[in-house]
Amino acid sequence: MLYRFPLPLLAGLGLFLALPAGAQMPAQTAPASPPTFYTTYQYTAYTVYDTTSLDPPTQVRGVGGTLTLRPAGTYEKRFTIPGNNGPMLFKQDGTFALAGDSIRFAFRDQKGADVQRGTFRFDPATRHLTITILGYPAGNRGVYELVAMEPAPPAVSPPAKTGKKRRR
Repeated sequence: MLYRFPLPLLAGLGLFLALPAGAQMPAQTAPASPPTFYTTYQYTAYTVYDTTSLDPPTQVRGVGGTLTLRPAGTYEKRFTIPGNNGPMLFKQDGTFALAGDSIRFAFRDQKGADVQRGTFRFDPATRHLTITILGYPAGNRGVYELVAMEPAPPAVSPPAKTGKKRRR
């Protein structure tokens, strides 16, 4: 009777059979998974570069909100900046595409379909994302600094009551 074993199984058996007597197989550990680029980020800074002005770049104070990037290429942006009459909310839902270090956001707003283009830089060690959106006229740009939000810790349930009465 002829037995057929899958090739990975045979390779594993060969490794096992090649060990000297008394040797142990090395423990296999799962590799640490790298931080994912696709997650929800929190805005930490926004700087406007205006080449039509001699003024230095404007660091907009008090920015907030989130940007969620999904693996399917959709995004959700909730960005707030302080305004004279209170915070201004920029709400966008759309699609994004990556090519090298380029990023393209496509969305619809009150004026219709729109596209924003720019570049991005992601540091997996710090989970820091920098997005530069090209502006008008050419040379103008907005630079957004974001940090991946930590996943919420699992909810901890209070200890179960045992039904015993407390002593006084």
